[in-house]
Amino acid sequence: MTDQSPGEFADFAAAAWPRLVRTAHMLTGDFHEAEDLVQTTLAKVYARWRRIPHEEVHAYVRRALINNNRSRIRKRRVVHLLMPFLPEAVHRVQAGHAEITEHRAALTQALASLPDRQRTVMVLRYFEDLSDQEIATTLNCALGTVKTHARRGLAALRSHPALASDALPSGARR
Repeated sequence: MTDQSPGEFADFAAAAWPRLVRTAHMLTGDFHEAEDLVQTTLAKVYARWRRIPHEEVHAYVRRALINNNRSRIRKRRVVHLLMPFLPEAVHRVQAGHAEITEHRAALTQALASLPDRQRTVMVLRYFEDLSDQEIATTLNCALGTVKTHARRGLAALRSHPALASDALPSGARR
């Protein structure tokens, strides 16, 4: 058992919030749902904070976020259609802003079309930068399962119409 104080939790939550919201946004496709998911996750983590080993906090919170997202999907009764553009539009216009917004909207739309497990693997691999083994541990599945979901997810994203080479700005596709 560790002896982490509530003050340490507040510091951790403040530092981890932006990263967790980005990850949750990629999982949910909606900024407001992402914030709700992170808030719910952090509330549950706080209840167990003193029992989480200090060196495992990030992995524990990441797994809790994913599990809470799975629960959210299972319990969802109303079909939620993703908006083609992000609701949190930036008010100041920068060079290339329109292309970036269009690219994000296309990526969000393409991710939303993937099954839950494939989307989760894509987000953990490419946005959280986890290794296949770390993803397998986080999702409590076999390494081969992660590789299969990654391969199928990439194939689906590459063939998705929103990510077609003519739909993206130049230089956005690799």
